[in-house]
Amino acid sequence: MGRRPQTGLLNTPKPSGRLRPGDETPMPTFARRATLALIAAAALMPAAVLAQKKYDTGANDKEIRLGNLVPYSGPASAYGIPGKAMAAVFDKVNADGGINGRKIKFISLDDGYNPAKSVEQSRKLVEEEEVLALVGTLGTAQNSAIHKYMNTKKVPHLFLNSGANKWGDPKNYPWTMGFIPSYFTEGRAFAKHILSTRPNAKVAVLYQNDDFGKDYLKGVLDGLGDKAKGMIVSQQTYEVTDPTVDSQLVTMKGSGADTFINISTPKFAAQAIRKVSEMGWKPAQYLVSVSTSVSSVLKPAGFENGQGIISSAYLRDPADQAIHNTKEYQEYAALIKKYYPGGDPDDSLTANGYTLAQTMVEVLKRAGDNLTRENIMKIAANLDLNLPMLAPGIKLKTAPDDFYPISQLQLTKFVGQRFEPFGPIIDR
Repeated sequence: MGRRPQTGLLNTPKPSGRLRPGDETPMPTFARRATLALIAAAALMPAAVLAQKKYDTGANDKEIRLGNLVPYSGPASAYGIPGKAMAAVFDKVNADGGINGRKIKFISLDDGYNPAKSVEQSRKLVEEEEVLALVGTLGTAQNSAIHKYMNTKKVPHLFLNSGANKWGDPKNYPWTMGFIPSYFTEGRAFAKHILSTRPNAKVAVLYQNDDFGKDYLKGVLDGLGDKAKGMIVSQQTYEVTDPTVDSQLVTMKGSGADTFINISTPKFAAQAIRKVSEMGWKPAQYLVSVSTSVSSVLKPAGFENGQGIISSAYLRDPADQAIHNTKEYQEYAALIKKYYPGGDPDDSLTANGYTLAQTMVEVLKRAGDNLTRENIMKIAANLDLNLPMLAPGIKLKTAPDDFYPISQLQLTKFVGQRFEPFGPIIDR
């Protein structure tokens, strides 16, 4: 804090004893003016001079260091796209002068979608790179592997690119916050739609054998309620290391199922959509939103094979030509083309990374010169944002007891080469 200036004694007693009325010595004009100037300066100091900058590890007058983990390699390498889109946003921010005069150093490492590697890389980011926070780390099993570590270290573990319900537990894990809608909510929405449109459906479910797949399955079972046991005729799992899911699909077709819920990551989602068509199986299909990338899933699977697939979204579909003339899309696409020239602005994974990075930028702007980890979490827990690539009617909102930034979604259907929204906004 700045020191309060001492203005001196305005009344100077005569050396001969007690001060009497009329004995005051007049202050010279120049001294009086100087004193008034000092008082005026002191009044301004709390806003300009007395405000101290506060930093934790990972921030200083010139730089803010952020860490990130995504799979740039391995079976889920399509999920590297959000990391590249986030980097593009931060590069644009830096080109414009940074945030409150500070440049963002974004250190995004490859964990190969391997939880053991996530542990290793997160330690590197926290202990060697000394980042202020981790942001946008992708994957349920991957974030689960570092969940306790990040909270023990009291390092913000923010805006996880995973929809597991456990990321919204501020009481027990105050340093961890999710981002995208809950997998449970989406799975339940699929089940409710099936009950309303195909009440006698025979359902087959394919899911990844980890927390990601199991969270979605819980939502499906909850949504079907007491009808789940009679409606689900086949449940098949796969491992991330499996080469294909062909055998599982053959089994599901053989079960007589007429409805297929596809809970898989991009590589396997594309395989499944194509294989269903090759087998001549014609079920109603539901595909999880984390695998609705047009360029990474639907195009490799064959657009003709994806017609009618139902999913959900919280973002505008960047492949929708109807939004390409909007200011929101044009600003987004221009940024991606300039700072991520190899990226596809019409890919939902690109829009995901863009939106996630925008959220972090807003947190850092609001933090001002108080770049402590505690303050970062405080700001993150008090957001109310309308971001440009969020779908109409959906907003990002948090509270100290609500660590689910985006809790709403809307069902969509694949038509032509894009997903079209339908029905009401669904909240958890």
